[in-house]
Amino acid sequence: MKIGLFFGSFNPIHIGHLIIANAIATTTDLEQVWFVVSPQNPFKKSKSLLHEFDRLDMVERAIADNSRLKATNIEFSMPKPSYTIDTLTRLSEKYPQHTFRLIMGEDNLEQFANWKNYDKILEYYGLSIYPRPRSKESEFKTHPNVSLVEAPLLDISATFIRDSIRANRSIRYMVPDIVEEMITRKKFYL
Repeated sequence: MKIGLFFGSFNPIHIGHLIIANAIATTTDLEQVWFVVSPQNPFKKSKSLLHEFDRLDMVERAIADNSRLKATNIEFSMPKPSYTIDTLTRLSEKYPQHTFRLIMGEDNLEQFANWKNYDKILEYYGLSIYPRPRSKESEFKTHPNVSLVEAPLLDISATFIRDSIRANRSIRYMVPDIVEEMITRKKFYL
């Protein structure tokens, strides 16, 4: 099976993530999209992160009704911070019957050359790139192992959602109802 890997903190998962994942799962040759919930992104501070199991739980609830979308906690048992190439290698070893491709926002291409073993990611896995607002041009867009995916241009962020929660503003429609209910019930991000 061809699997697209959508890495992120998902702190929290929101409709932008879900729309992109669904668009990729239904309009490309990828048969499934797996949300790789990252315990700690090497480029982000960990203190702002909700516990990894709570974030995984929100992702699983948000995608429960879509068989093309899955969640994985593969990075939970790996050294932190986790690097994408190490996770790709681990997944390839654990699931040799699948081929994996990295799903990434166009805005991440600007820093992609700073990623650990970015050249190996390109060579062995490839990138499916979705549009992001304010993205800069990148030479990676013309690489033969990079494909640009048609998807809505969305400008919604988990930071905006967390800030809204702290300011006691509604997050309705920005996250699935089941995620909003969980955030409210467990008093996340307050």
